[in-house]
Amino acid sequence: MSLLVVEHLQRSFGGVRAVEDVSFVLEAGEVAALIGPNGAGKSTLFNLIDGQLAPDGGRILYAGRPLAALSTAARTRRGIGRTFQVAQAFASMTTLQNAQLAIAAARGESQRVGAPLWTRYREPAAGLLRNVGLEQRAERPAAELAYGDLKRLELALALAGKPRLLLMDEPTAGMAPGERTALMQLVVDLAREHGLAVLFTEHSMEVVFGFAQRVLVLALGRLVADGLPEIVRGNPEVQRVYLAEDA
Repeated sequence: MSLLVVEHLQRSFGGVRAVEDVSFVLEAGEVAALIGPNGAGKSTLFNLIDGQLAPDGGRILYAGRPLAALSTAARTRRGIGRTFQVAQAFASMTTLQNAQLAIAAARGESQRVGAPLWTRYREPAAGLLRNVGLEQRAERPAAELAYGDLKRLELALALAGKPRLLLMDEPTAGMAPGERTALMQLVVDLAREHGLAVLFTEHSMEVVFGFAQRVLVLALGRLVADGLPEIVRGNPEVQRVYLAEDA
């Protein structure tokens, strides 16, 4: 059974068809890139999968079950995580406290913010930080983290809910080349180790073709290509609508 099944998905805003008849499947452990020019529908597709938007047509199955009736929070509890283009963390909290709060939120206990919370979940929070290479920065306020470390922290926060599917929106935006490579290798390693399915958007073609096992290409809301990176790279339609713009 495929982990994620998207069937004939549609979403319009007024007269603009942001997502039009999009279908694809994603397997556990698969790392796939979703690319396309600005306005192609990538963010809309992500928002449909994580529940921020409702589709006009089609359906989404996750682990064999339809998602239509579930809120974003319910989908998160079911194992759909997400990171955003601009890294999000509580700047005044330490790195460890951010991880503790994320674990509490994943367990429905985020309302217990305050002194009692900081005595809870220290070990699992420290484990999250170890997974992303931030254990040496556990007591440092998030506001003092370098941008690459902040992106690692956001990944740790997304992993707090133990997702089976992770949506990553521009995970390497604003990062130096070395940081990009380190972060994406970490994502690939986590996917392989935990059977985590990853779908990420990205403008860096070096990242896309260096780390994605599969590439999906959107243009004007339609899926125009879906396949192995080397095959998609040579697709004339992809070169016309997207890759040529980066040349």
